[in-house]
Amino acid sequence: MSENNIGKTVHLTRKTMETREKLLNAAEKVFGKKGYFETSVVNITQEAGVGQGTFYNYFLSKKEIFDALIHEYSRQLRKTIKEEMKNSATHEEAQKKGFLSFFNWVKKHPDLYSIVQQAVVVDQELYRWYYGKLASGFLKSLSAGVEDGEFKNTHLETVAYCLMSIGQFLGMRWVFWEGKDVPDDVFNAAMELIFNGIKNV
Repeated sequence: MSENNIGKTVHLTRKTMETREKLLNAAEKVFGKKGYFETSVVNITQEAGVGQGTFYNYFLSKKEIFDALIHEYSRQLRKTIKEEMKNSATHEEAQKKGFLSFFNWVKKHPDLYSIVQQAVVVDQELYRWYYGKLASGFLKSLSAGVEDGEFKNTHLETVAYCLMSIGQFLGMRWVFWEGKDVPDDVFNAAMELIFNGIKNV
């Protein structure tokens, strides 16, 4: 699924870009609160304060704007994490910064986080695409750590998905459900598990 084939092609003047952003922001709120199946195009346009005709100038359907939100979320999240991980002294430090960046993102975008979770029943291909993109980023950073001798040369795709699951459920438990930051002792315990394991030797 291409990230570039979302929505009709429109001449992106400043005004049209602002309208598209308004529709995406409205869809984020409505999908986040009502869920995909209970949301209608009318709900989105009412939230955005535009007519239905305007909606169809940008998106062909409710499903297409849903897809667009997940693609936008994926791009922005990966870019933010990459920026936060730059200039780290070690690969371990970079991974820790990446986790913190993800938790901060979830706190700022809880509706988008909810929308990604909805994708598992709305469109499994899209759901797999989203996590595949995240895994690809993990694989690159883990491979760099292996090349520099900091990380073990093990099955890195397995490691990537394990790390994603840790981030996913810590973010769900503390940030999404409770609207809090991940507590320091929780974060430190998770990092201890990741980088030192649980075996008492």
